[in-house]
Amino acid sequence: MDKIDKILKILMKEYPGSFHKTDPFKTLVSCLLSLRTKDATTEKAASRLFKHAKTPEQILNLTEKQIQKLIYPVGFYKVKSKNLKKICRILIKDYNSKVPDSIEELLKLPGIGRKCATIIHTYGFGKFESIPTDIHVHIISNRLGLVNEKTPERTEQSLIRIIPTKYWYDINRLFVLHGQNICLTRKPKCEICLIKKYCGYYLKELS
Repeated sequence: MDKIDKILKILMKEYPGSFHKTDPFKTLVSCLLSLRTKDATTEKAASRLFKHAKTPEQILNLTEKQIQKLIYPVGFYKVKSKNLKKICRILIKDYNSKVPDSIEELLKLPGIGRKCATIIHTYGFGKFESIPTDIHVHIISNRLGLVNEKTPERTEQSLIRIIPTKYWYDINRLFVLHGQNICLTRKPKCEICLIKKYCGYYLKELS
């Protein structure tokens, strides 16, 4: 798709970088904490937690109260602390303390939905079998007019059909960065957006 080529070339120049795998367990924990939580809050909470515990065994050595204190103020921090303990018990019992590397197995873990599963699968294991679609990817894809979908799950499926696989990682990385800096969820900074001429949302606002 010529439009996608042009958009990604602009964003790649604006946000240079390349793919690198991350620790699967840290990716899982960070993604769990990120649900209904701003990115900056998630990063600080995950950093506090990882200073005390970096493995399933170390997490289980903490009480729920200790975990809650470390991850607060992420959204639903009490529920997330319970799910994190449950996940760690499952990983130790069923997976030899390792994070499973298939989306199907990841979806069996408490509190892990499709978005988290694909993020862990891609970033934690370097497997490109899906397009991790968080709120940034969902909103930007719809604003640009690449898709017209109501949920991130449906957006992912539509993107898979139209985006060449060589771009699957780039779309997530670049759209997340662009969403954090310019294409904000509530009030996008359209006036300074480098890809606004390709954006259906911006062009509609002008009309």
